[in-house]
Amino acid sequence: MGVLSGRIALVTGASKGIGAAVAERLAREGAHVIATGRDVKGLEACDDAIRAAGGAKATLVPLNLMEMDKIELVATTIAQRFGRLDILVGNAGVLSDLTPLPHVSPEDWHKCISTNLTANWQLIRCFDAMLKLSDAPRAIFVTSGVTKRPAAYWGPYAVSKSALEAMVKLYAAENDMSALRVNLIDPGAVATRMRAKAYPGEDAGTLPSPAQVTDLFVRLASAETTETGQVFRVR
Repeated sequence: MGVLSGRIALVTGASKGIGAAVAERLAREGAHVIATGRDVKGLEACDDAIRAAGGAKATLVPLNLMEMDKIELVATTIAQRFGRLDILVGNAGVLSDLTPLPHVSPEDWHKCISTNLTANWQLIRCFDAMLKLSDAPRAIFVTSGVTKRPAAYWGPYAVSKSALEAMVKLYAAENDMSALRVNLIDPGAVATRMRAKAYPGEDAGTLPSPAQVTDLFVRLASAETTETGQVFRVR
């Protein structure tokens, strides 16, 4: 019996990297995981890993978060099937081209802001009522160290993550008197494909794996968590 036994958890971006590791860990702790992502093969690999570790078969939902209407459809389907949501993990994100702001294309700006910020607002909008049917609802969103100080050339990514932090803290404040606990996690430098794209010359072997940063996700997803409106940075 894990610390999340019987809980229902939705994880975005679960087809690879930190999202897949978090989905696998939550499942090992007893949660039924609803894993979403754009890569169907990646979602299937995540499910295979969950079952290999002894977890229950996940619910796999192919989903492009830029398709906002699909998020609402998924929420409706989950409400009909499960009746509530205990844990929401907004992990999915994209990295913009690292270039001066005047050189950012409108397409790159739109994709980054839509995926990293607007989609998480849509998740909040669509799943808020369902979370509040849980006896211990938890919402966790993934941010980045680029929000701590201005980082040249990180443009849309830094803007989207800074705005995400503001939005999530506001959501936490609005629910301070409820059972809903809302927090952000900055996982730090982790060996992921996104990190390799940003730092192509870096030795990934010197970095922690995605699985090594999942402890904090479990703690903040548990019913015992009391903190809300905070940014937790993994060192």
